[in-house]
Amino acid sequence: MSNDGPATIRVIRETEQRVVPFVGGATYRPIVGDETGEGLPIRTGIQTSPPGYATRVHSHPYVETLMVLAGQGEAWLDGEAQRVTLEPGVTVVLPANKPHAFRVLGDQPLVTFGIHTFGKRVVNYKDAAIP
Repeated sequence: MSNDGPATIRVIRETEQRVVPFVGGATYRPIVGDETGEGLPIRTGIQTSPPGYATRVHSHPYVETLMVLAGQGEAWLDGEAQRVTLEPGVTVVLPANKPHAFRVLGDQPLVTFGIHTFGKRVVNYKDAAIP
């Protein structure tokens, strides 16, 4: 029987992870994935987005799952009228290759735990204004 997993339990403390700044004031803390050098088939991290922050419309060539830990916001798929409310306890699953965006609502940061079903973060931006 082969053992493809780690030999021991790995403990990761969010506060000990480096902070990656994003355009617009958001920050990202990689937890597992390409920045950790583990060669794992997923990438996880915690993004903190300040009040007023909005992403550009973008897509990923893999499924992205976002779990809301704190704050308020909304997410949508490009070209569709439906807006999904983002609040603590809500998890959204964004399909591969489907352009989407989200923005922060209210005066508190939006904190999300993201799972990318690929070991590296790949973002394809669409040239479009955020409505």
